[in-house]
Amino acid sequence: MTDNTGRRALHPLAARINHLDLEIVGWFGRHGITLLRLSIGLIFLWFGVLKFFPGVSTAEGLATRTISVLTFGVVPANVSLPVLAAWECLIGLGLLSGRFLRATLFLLFAQMAGTFLPLLFFPAETFKIFPFVPTLEGQYIIKNFVIISAALVVGSTARGGRLITDRKAARVAEEIQAHRS
Repeated sequence: MTDNTGRRALHPLAARINHLDLEIVGWFGRHGITLLRLSIGLIFLWFGVLKFFPGVSTAEGLATRTISVLTFGVVPANVSLPVLAAWECLIGLGLLSGRFLRATLFLLFAQMAGTFLPLLFFPAETFKIFPFVPTLEGQYIIKNFVIISAALVVGSTARGGRLITDRKAARVAEEIQAHRS
């Protein structure tokens, strides 16, 4: 069976499934980046708040020792931990509110750069077998690649950009973008 354009028509059930799939993907496109921004914001706010309470955050010791190495021991843990907590909370609030997104993402990327340093500074604590078998702390750090990637996606919309889920519309948008470059 073909339609009036000469293409093969979908079976009614297949057409309904295709329509449902398009609806779902469209919902993903309309809401996915916002949900990504909110979830990253929640993580930062949550983990930041934990650092305000000594002994509660599992990352506390590694974070304060890393900052101590970075500052050559000048900044004590009783100063660095609240500063880090406030920094993470600020990132979280910026992402949750969606305000000052570029500044928030700058703070996020700077903080993320610091989170990888324990892999270099304390390999005995972050790897069971260097560099292939991370400890739980090492896994906690390595998962930040996902947060960085998510932040890049969120950042791509900081100037009003949007995700396009329609293949044809995406091609047109890419062509327009290519001509602007």
